Amino acid sequence: MARKRKSGFSMEAAKTLLRGANLRCTAARIAVVQTLADHQTPLSPNEVADELSEFGFDKSTIYRSLTELDESGIVARLDLGDAVRRFELLPSGSEGRSEHPHFMCIDCGKVMCLSGFHIELVPDNPKQKPPGKLEEVLIKGHCDACL
Repeated sequence: MARKRKSGFSMEAAKTLLRGANLRCTAARIAVVQTLADHQTPLSPNEVADELSEFGFDKSTIYRSLTELDESGIVARLDLGDAVRRFELLPSGSEGRSEHPHFMCIDCGKVMCLSGFHIELVPDNPKQKPPGKLEEVLIKGHCDACL
């Protein structure tokens, strides 16, 4: 049963993405990719399963699909320190990692992508060098709804 996509991410776009990663275009993988594309925030496997419950996919199928999509570089798995794994669709060419910071509300636990924001380590002392290269940034605070 087709339903209106929030993102406009078509079934053909999902199939192209899967084929590009040498994955079979199963109904579950297509549905998971489209669901992640519909949201501007990382989702847990339970949230994806809830979104897709009307289609009869069980949670193990959803989790297996998310794991395969993560391993293929189509999605990124985020471990934000709260024991909930979340997944987000990666933009093409992102080399299997999220390239934007995330904001987590310390009151309600909501996680939001900070797309369009760039964070870098800038030392106070120009002679000091950063200890390494940033791969993932998580900012914690209070979201607008909880203020």
